[in-house]
Amino acid sequence: MRNVMQRGLLGVVRLVVGARGRFASVPPSARQTIYFANHTSHVDTLAILTALPPDVRASVRPAAARDYWEATPVRRFIAKRVLGVVYVTRQRTEGEDPLQLVRDALASGWSIILFPEGTRSETGEIAPFRSGLYWLSREFPDVQLIPVYLADLVRAMPKGKLLPVPFNCQVSFGDAVPGAAAFDKDEFLAMARDAVIKVKDPVRS
Repeated sequence: MRNVMQRGLLGVVRLVVGARGRFASVPPSARQTIYFANHTSHVDTLAILTALPPDVRASVRPAAARDYWEATPVRRFIAKRVLGVVYVTRQRTEGEDPLQLVRDALASGWSIILFPEGTRSETGEIAPFRSGLYWLSREFPDVQLIPVYLADLVRAMPKGKLLPVPFNCQVSFGDAVPGAAAFDKDEFLAMARDAVIKVKDPVRS
């Protein structure tokens, strides 16, 4: 049932914002992956899922803020029953690991969509990445890391808007980047951010 509802929702997303996938050299595969992307709107997660091939999408869950997706019954239903959201806690208590549910999902074999900036950009500029991607890559070194660049979604659904407006947006996937084991934290996060920026101009579709 989840897959049926998800296909219906993503079909609407494709009609409204396009969300066509472009790939730097090879399309995403079924290998376990963290897809890490710039974050500009609440449509970002849906756009990435829409752009992924259906056989890949079936094993992917988005990591997203609990406070946003639990704010209304409709959002809660979509998060749990349609998207399979893995919650990240932004207002955490002392000693709480905000990424624990993401770790659990990775340990269970799921691929994850992650937005390392931690919040949406109002301008489209990519902010410095927070450390979560680094620690997840250190803990799960066999999970490949794929950078994703989302173009024009900030125009399709600017911050503060409730619904997207029709716009032809692009979802560009890069090639896998090295894991965190070969870097210190700051070097890795800078490399990962640069990788997303470089995906702006894919070689082929």
